[in-house]
Amino acid sequence: MAKQSETRDFLWFLAKLALFVFILRSFIVSPFNIPSESMQPRLLIGDYLLVAKWPYGYSRYSLPFSAPLIPGRVLASRPERGDVVVFKAPPTVKQDYIKRVIGLPGDLISVQNGTVILNGQAIPKQKIADLVIPASQNMIDAAEKEGNRSPCYRPEFEEMTAGGMNCRYPQYRETLPNGKSYNVLDLVQDGSADNRDTVVVPEGHLFLMGDNRDRSADSRFPAEEGGGIGLVPEKNLVGRALVSVFSTDGSANWLLPWTWFTAARWDRIGEGF
Repeated sequence: MAKQSETRDFLWFLAKLALFVFILRSFIVSPFNIPSESMQPRLLIGDYLLVAKWPYGYSRYSLPFSAPLIPGRVLASRPERGDVVVFKAPPTVKQDYIKRVIGLPGDLISVQNGTVILNGQAIPKQKIADLVIPASQNMIDAAEKEGNRSPCYRPEFEEMTAGGMNCRYPQYRETLPNGKSYNVLDLVQDGSADNRDTVVVPEGHLFLMGDNRDRSADSRFPAEEGGGIGLVPEKNLVGRALVSVFSTDGSANWLLPWTWFTAARWDRIGEGF
């Protein structure tokens, strides 16, 4: 009887733990890791974040595995321009993406020569110091996966130093009408998304962009699998980026525990949004 009681207590503990984790991840915070360079310079491959679930309300996409337990959206609240949001990306709504909110319902948005035009006014874009970051193992692996020869996207961004290769990218500071400022990268003049016709953001949708403007498949491109995301329904929101909790350059070897510490980018931990 004692063994049965211990087993029952253990199973009850596991059930309570599973319920706690489900509630935590569904309604409070959930983890998210950065798999691509689309949000450089703010986010690098290997960054790990906590995503706040409460700011925009809840839908099925707030729940683990998009469980269809919430009809529509409840406690809905609209993001602000400049928020960094995690969402289920159209058209398949199976994969989580992270982008920055640029346009809200009713906004008119176009892109002219790499400058975003919001409701007829150019978003100010000021040149600042270049972004210089080490060519990490994460970036090398991503380049190989994409078939790129350079971990810096193009050889002209490579910079050799005594310590190895750095990537030097042209960087700009954008400021939205609400005063929100953030840094963006503009790597290619006259790139594929540097000129886009005006679109009107319909009710219940958002215009989202990556900060790495030439490496982001975002609302400038039609929603198609393996391509852009189009105008994203607000109901697809998962949450708002809250804080960076860990970051690794990808050089760790699981069989060599000391590399878990040397691979960590400690200066990136604790950065809020």
